Amino acid sequence: MNLATQPSQLQPVRLEPDAAIARPTLLCLSHLRWGFVYQRPQHVMSHLAKDYDVLFFEEPVFSDEGSPRLEISYPSPAVTLLVPHLPGGQPREVIAAAQRKLLDEFLARQASDELLLWYLTPMSLAFTEHLNARVTIFDCMDELSAFKGAPPELLERERQLMARADVVFTGGYSLWEAKRKCHSNAHPFPSSVDIAHFAAARECLDEPADQADIAHPRLGFFGVIDERFDIALVDELAARRPDWQVVLIGPVVKIDPETLPRRSNIHYLGSKAYSELPGYLSGWDVALMPFAINESTRFISPTKTPEYLAGGCPVVSTPVRDVIRGYGASQVVTIAQTPETFIAAVEAALVAGIDRDFLKRVDQVLEGMSWDATCSAMKGHIECLR
Repeated sequence: MNLATQPSQLQPVRLEPDAAIARPTLLCLSHLRWGFVYQRPQHVMSHLAKDYDVLFFEEPVFSDEGSPRLEISYPSPAVTLLVPHLPGGQPREVIAAAQRKLLDEFLARQASDELLLWYLTPMSLAFTEHLNARVTIFDCMDELSAFKGAPPELLERERQLMARADVVFTGGYSLWEAKRKCHSNAHPFPSSVDIAHFAAARECLDEPADQADIAHPRLGFFGVIDERFDIALVDELAARRPDWQVVLIGPVVKIDPETLPRRSNIHYLGSKAYSELPGYLSGWDVALMPFAINESTRFISPTKTPEYLAGGCPVVSTPVRDVIRGYGASQVVTIAQTPETFIAAVEAALVAGIDRDFLKRVDQVLEGMSWDATCSAMKGHIECLR
């Protein structure tokens, strides 16, 4: 039709209110809790909530309080947090059936008739296999089967999810190299960073009360302390250099806290809110990534690498594959294989200090990196499938 010559054929169309405002529902099925450590899932879902109504469905909380129920809260704009509360001691099939019922009842009340499924764990297939989604996404952040306590059926569930997924995202390049053999539409999305948030650490921020009295030089780590953490390396580092103060921030999970090294120059400050991290980072001289090199770290792409750098802090890391690949030649991250080379790398970083040239190199490494860019690219893949 030629719009210039046939305007009379254009008729106004009246949109019903619900049709005008309805957005796709994006159901994220997570093995991680929203309120645990603020990381990739929270960043991605908060960004995608600009275009989709996000439901973040967590693993169950078990108690003896009675009938199954769904706890509903709103941790971020356009993000609805759903936490099933179930009686404890039930067989797996009963637990799955209860989750399915709670989820189906909630979805039935949603205004949108378009559902997108975003899996962070294949185990959620147990109660979502029946759902009819316009697009199914598997965000394979980590090789979960290599983690301590992984369910024995996880690999089979992952095979099923790979067969159902329309697109697969991976948490790094090494993981993508493995998963692209299993799916023809797989794309690597390594960890990104909120540069503005962590760049505040480059300023002289007020010292957090529990760090203010710790002497310098300070070597810091924030993140989950679990089976991926090289306990022996941290212990040897602190033992050989008692003048160095090691600050460790984060929850201890899946390992016995009693196995952690206890020395006067190792300071466990516990979990901190995401908003607090720049304040701690601002007071560190060197940031540490003391990861054990084992099956659980074979495919990781640590979010903390660009976060430390955005804060203007030099980084010393054990030889994690994706860290070497992304930052090994950067001159702002030093890779160290042994306790001796790790200590030498920290010494070199302390001597070099932080100057304008260092920060310039950091900014070149981080140029173009943002959660906005990552999530925009993810959304592009989704929209091509809708």
